[in-house]
Amino acid sequence: MANNTQFSIAVHILAGLACGCDKEGVTSGLVAQSVNTSPSFVRRVMAKLSRAGLAKTATGKAGACWLAKDARDISLLDIYKAVDAPKAFSIHSYTEQKSCLVSCHIKAALEKALGKTQKAMEKSLAEISLAQIVSNMNNA
Repeated sequence: MANNTQFSIAVHILAGLACGCDKEGVTSGLVAQSVNTSPSFVRRVMAKLSRAGLAKTATGKAGACWLAKDARDISLLDIYKAVDAPKAFSIHSYTEQKSCLVSCHIKAALEKALGKTQKAMEKSLAEISLAQIVSNMNNA
């Protein structure tokens, strides 16, 4: 199963902008070097962050990006939702076997339990600001 890294990359990008790297804006090429990915991937992630109101971008030869608001006002949940990150757990889509009690009811039981887990994770993300991530980086 492939991992989706857009959330962690989005946090990486915004943390870079929050660290003061964005005084005049930063190019996607410079951000891509920090993340160790391609500028086109950074631009796709930045487009999502921009649509969510977390970052601003300017296109063209002088194109750059910067935070749209203070890092204290951006939660990890904001970023998680902006990049449409996958849920913490997913339930398999195998066809249920009518002759098996477990097969017929496991998805509903898991949805209830995992929904609770997802809500707890999102609550935790909502309590952590981008500024806290930057502070943790500076104290590491």
